[in-house]
Amino acid sequence: MKRILFVCHGNICRSPSAEMIMKKLIKDNELENEFYVESAGVSYECNDGDPIYPESKQKLIERKIPFEERKSRQLRLDDYDKFDYFVAMDRGNVEDSKKILNNDPHNKISKLLDYTDIARDIDDPWYSRDFEKAYTDIYMGCLGFLEYLIKQ
Repeated sequence: MKRILFVCHGNICRSPSAEMIMKKLIKDNELENEFYVESAGVSYECNDGDPIYPESKQKLIERKIPFEERKSRQLRLDDYDKFDYFVAMDRGNVEDSKKILNNDPHNKISKLLDYTDIARDIDDPWYSRDFEKAYTDIYMGCLGFLEYLIKQ
């Protein structure tokens, strides 16, 4: 089983959206027994245990992406042995993940849009307020990442 942890700053917008989108794509492809998916954030603010941000949740509802009520959590060093892939939303998340995960000695950290033709950061909709663009980028990234994983 391949174990995936999506990572963003606060674990309330991008990474939980990626978690829920990926779970739906996995289910649609009948691959539930092959993957385990969670999400976390790199910020100390994740300890608050906040739910998915309302605007991010609304985008999931609009697209009929099932979601579970969940609480944000912070990325921890002990996650490194529990997950095979750490998929970050932007280069800042990659760098912060490396600090938490002892510099990623096994090269498990990547950026989500690196699995597409447009290897760039996914803007944080908390700041940009563009939840539509974030959803579209995340969905496209998850499609590319799943395709990559299936070929492995």
